[in-house]
Amino acid sequence: PPAALGAGTDPPADPPAPYVRRVGWLREIQATLREQQRERAVHILRLLRKDLGLEGTFLNEVLYKNATFLNLVDPISHDLLMSLARDLQCPKKEYDPWKSSDRICRQLIYHLTPHSKRPRHGLPRRKSQACLKTSLQKKVSQDSMDLSGIPLTMRDVHHMAYYLQNNGDHLTSMDLSFTELNDDMVRLLLPFLWALPKLTHLSLNGNRLTRATMKELTDAMKDMSKFPCLAWVDLGNNVDVSSMPQPLLVGLRKRLSQQTTLPTIYEALDCDSELSTGREEDEGSQSSPPRPFPQQGCER
Repeated sequence: PPAALGAGTDPPADPPAPYVRRVGWLREIQATLREQQRERAVHILRLLRKDLGLEGTFLNEVLYKNATFLNLVDPISHDLLMSLARDLQCPKKEYDPWKSSDRICRQLIYHLTPHSKRPRHGLPRRKSQACLKTSLQKKVSQDSMDLSGIPLTMRDVHHMAYYLQNNGDHLTSMDLSFTELNDDMVRLLLPFLWALPKLTHLSLNGNRLTRATMKELTDAMKDMSKFPCLAWVDLGNNVDVSSMPQPLLVGLRKRLSQQTTLPTIYEALDCDSELSTGREEDEGSQSSPPRPFPQQGCER
C-alpha cells in the first residue's frame, strides 16, 4: 500500500524563542557598526525596540513625568536601549562611538540570554532535558529551585506539578527562565505555584509567554490566598509582555509589605563580571579598531 501522507517526516520544529531573534539583531547591529552603516544600525534598533514593546517610551518622560517606568517588566533593557539610541544618534566627539555602542550591545546580549548557563563566547548551551528529574529531586530539598536553561515539555511540567504538590512547601524562589515555557504550560502549573506558601521570587523571563499568561497571573494576584508571599516576578524577554497591569503591581505590593526584606536582582555581580570582561575585550581589540563615525548633528 502507498505510504501514509507525511510518513517518515518529522513534525515542523518550533521557531526559536524570542530572545534568540533579539540577540541576532544585536549582533547585526554590532556588525553594521563595524562597517560604519549607522543608518542600518538605527533601523535594526527600531525593530528591536518594537519587538520588546518599548518603541513608544522615552526615558526622561517616563522617569520624571509618569509612573509608567515602574510598570515595565524589563526596565534594564529599556534603559540600555535608550543609551544605545543616544549613542547612535548623538555620538560624542571625545569618545569612539563604535566602542561605546558595542559595549552596550554586549550588555544587552548578556541581559537577554541565560548568561549564568552560557560559555564565555556564543549563545547559551542548553542543559540536557534528561537532567530534569535529577534537578527536581535535588532542588526541592533546598529553599530555591533553579531549572533555568532546561527546555521543558508538557510532560515535564506534569512532573514539576507533582513534585511541587508534594515537596514545595519550603520553596521561596523558583527560576523557570529560558525553559521554553508557553502559555498552556504555565496555565497547567499556576495552581501548583500559587499554592506554595513561602514562594517570594518567580522568574519566568526568556520564554514564549504572551499577555494571556500575564492576565492569568493578574487574576490570581487579586486573591490574597493565592501566592501569599510572592513579592517579585520576572516576565521580561517573552513574546509580547512589556508592561505589568496595575492590579498585578498592587497585588505584589500588598504581599511585599508583609515581607521583611526587599527582592534582590541576583545578576548584579554577574553584570560587574561581564563589564570587566568587556573592558578586557576592548583592550584586546585595539590592534585593528574600526574608523570612528563622522560627527553628525543630533536631531531630537
